[in-house]
Amino acid sequence: MWNFAKPIYSIALAAAQGNPESAHRQLLKILSWLDRSRHSTWGTRMVRQLEQSFCYTDHRLEQNLWGLNFPNPVGLAAGFDKDGVAAGIWSHLGFGFAELGAVTLHPQIGNPPPRLFRLPLDKAALNRMGANNLGAAVMATTLEEIWALRTPTIPIGINLCKSKITPLEAAASDYTGSFDLLQEQADYFVVNVSSPNTPGLRSLQTEKQLEEILAALQAHNRHSKPILVKISPDLEWEAIEKIVDLATTHNLAGIIATNTTTRRDGLQTRILQSTKKAITDEPGGISGAPLKQRSTEIIRFIWQQTRGKLPIIGVGGIFTPEDAWSKITAGASLLQVYTGWVYQGPWMIPSILKGLTAQLEQLGLSTITEAVGISNQNE
Repeated sequence: MWNFAKPIYSIALAAAQGNPESAHRQLLKILSWLDRSRHSTWGTRMVRQLEQSFCYTDHRLEQNLWGLNFPNPVGLAAGFDKDGVAAGIWSHLGFGFAELGAVTLHPQIGNPPPRLFRLPLDKAALNRMGANNLGAAVMATTLEEIWALRTPTIPIGINLCKSKITPLEAAASDYTGSFDLLQEQADYFVVNVSSPNTPGLRSLQTEKQLEEILAALQAHNRHSKPILVKISPDLEWEAIEKIVDLATTHNLAGIIATNTTTRRDGLQTRILQSTKKAITDEPGGISGAPLKQRSTEIIRFIWQQTRGKLPIIGVGGIFTPEDAWSKITAGASLLQVYTGWVYQGPWMIPSILKGLTAQLEQLGLSTITEAVGISNQNE
């Protein structure tokens, strides 16, 4: 029988070469079509093939956070499925949860292309997409239609970002506008104040402005949905400590560490071949392997500041089971991948999950929860 999993891998691999944004769109189109066709004979077979190829189940990897059941700790990071068009299919690719968006209140086309680049020498990506999406109202309709046909089998999050046209002083109303439209359609929400690709957005990480946004969202949180904040890897320790304090004050569910970085030091890539410009002259955020160490350091810092009482989703530079394990033992309860999944292909998910169970067996641990933060326990 023809294996549908093979073209999925081929398209994901193509995203690391040629025109990555075009490959990205093509893959989403196929996954969205498959989700809509899942009840046909061929659709049922294809979904089953995806599950056989990419899904790995072990009860030791299960967790319950915020009243949500996570079948495994590896999720899809925001930025891949910006409009939620493939929301119903991610569980069949092995993910334990998926985060959609970033979505803005107002639809926006993002920055002019080219705006997504692969840096294979660094196992990284350069992204200056600019939160291109169809807007919160369209996403709400899309998800309502998807959930009318099937109930999600993994937790679904939505990443909320400020619209580019909204002044910084009106940011709180912009976030709450999106939240109000989408509150029924997801299990948790993320306040994105850390993307480097929306002008001025990172300034919202300062204590006064972030507090206003968090207070407004909680005031609108009629269903008590878990709300997290996603932070930049470029923050100083003092700024991170203040965000941790705000998260506690406003009863946030956790922190996502981290978004992309604007730093360029340590990169092997000197010239971006598609533009012939120096990488230091190219705007945008870097994701992938260059983030691995810094994001893990921030995870450890947050865990130490809270003694593990505030859940952390770790993201940045996860390619292997060892990468995943280092973030969990530093203090991350959950993980997210994007760049690594594109480079390694979708078989990366079962590989990581099998590697995590092997680590649990080696240490005699019963659940993945027991591993969270254990490398800090002697400090």
